[in-house]
Amino acid sequence: MEYPDIESLLAAVGDHLGYSDWVVIDQNRINGFAVATGDNQWIHVDPELAATGPFGTTIAHGYLTLSMTNQFLPELLQVPLATMGINYGANKIRFPAPVPVDSRIRMGSEIIAAEKISSGDGTWVQVITRNTVEIQGGEKPACVVEAISRFLFSK
Repeated sequence: MEYPDIESLLAAVGDHLGYSDWVVIDQNRINGFAVATGDNQWIHVDPELAATGPFGTTIAHGYLTLSMTNQFLPELLQVPLATMGINYGANKIRFPAPVPVDSRIRMGSEIIAAEKISSGDGTWVQVITRNTVEIQGGEKPACVVEAISRFLFSK
């Protein structure tokens, strides 16, 4: 959804933003994340050993799943008059279900809070979204996070 100005963004609390496109989490993406983070645990990067493990296959890192929310959120929340947007943090993060290799995931999002924060460089609007990453065909979400974003509206 698009919020063209400060007032519309502040009034958006309670809005469900819809769902992102589906994305496949393949072994190449998992391996790339392992290289980038140094997390080379066998449940992520060793398909042969993982086949004998508790999940029967390799699974995505929880933080890989979390990082995908940064790809998905701009699909769902657009603030065209903001001169900049930043990730400010997160209140709650949970990983209720693992993401098996070659699964398709997407995210649904809703705005649960918004407030104006004035500063010398303009006005910031802080938005908290509840983002739920689901696995196609899965019973539980892969990740639920209350993410804090800030959008700058320059003077």
